[in-house]
Amino acid sequence: MKTVFVTGASGLMGVELCDALLAKGFEVIGVDNTPNTNIDKPNYTFVQAAIDDKDAVTQAMSRGIDVLIHLACTVDNDFPNDLTPAEEKKSAFVDKYLYKAAINAGVNDMILISTHQVYAPAKTREPIRETMGEKPVTIYGKLKFDSEKALSKAVKSTASAKGIIARICPIYTKSYAPNLHAKIYDPKDGCSYIYGYGDYGYSFCCLYNLIDFIIGILNAAPGINYQGVYNVCDTKPILAKEIVDFERQYHKLGAVIQRNYGADAVKSAMSFGSKIAKTDYRYNDVSIACSNISYDNTKAQRISTFRWKLSNTK
Repeated sequence: MKTVFVTGASGLMGVELCDALLAKGFEVIGVDNTPNTNIDKPNYTFVQAAIDDKDAVTQAMSRGIDVLIHLACTVDNDFPNDLTPAEEKKSAFVDKYLYKAAINAGVNDMILISTHQVYAPAKTREPIRETMGEKPVTIYGKLKFDSEKALSKAVKSTASAKGIIARICPIYTKSYAPNLHAKIYDPKDGCSYIYGYGDYGYSFCCLYNLIDFIIGILNAAPGINYQGVYNVCDTKPILAKEIVDFERQYHKLGAVIQRNYGADAVKSAMSFGSKIAKTDYRYNDVSIACSNISYDNTKAQRISTFRWKLSNTK
């Protein structure tokens, strides 16, 4: 069975992914600076080290690995809302050594968890596909796009490794809803809100759709070589009113007020160039909130079924 090396193994995505990989019979080496609940499970080796500890991570890889899944430096439950120069510097340092070290360790597949924020701002309501141009405007988008380019450069240097870039939309599970909540909550006013009846939506990614996608790549039949860029998200956007209903059912949600979209959209359009819009990866650009911009996951559906959605997430 393949040996899978997972960075960021103690984050929300890392714990769930490693648990699923172990259940499928993979050997897993997890790296993170804090312990996790998978420690002591059979076929799991945990290395406690920060992702920018080059010596420790490289040494851990030297045991021999087949697959690298790079989750560290990826937004989830243990990443700050506002990205600082320290996070940018750490990510850039990791990009310089990680992929080369993986190739030297004999890796066959390298999977990078990137973000939908690498795409240029949408000018139409046409679904965003992998062929769309990249022009990240947020710090997080630029950080991940630089990592994509570093991965592509490393793959081109060898004929033995393939690179897979998963551009994911914001993650959620039944218990983890901050990304959902950000679309209906105004931290400045301290209240939840909705426009009209909430019949406008956003693209998200149930964590278990991402896990199914990754396992689909690892279980590909001989001769099938998945590589390149994939949009990884739920097949249908989640409506604002569905987020409200979900939070009322599973999380504490206070009063929800109706607001004037026209007035809010003008204010948001005028402030998008502000620092918070670039540094806060959960910033909600209200000027396009009702535009129903979506991401097309048709290419990724060749690999997995994308069976998870808000109504059946666990």
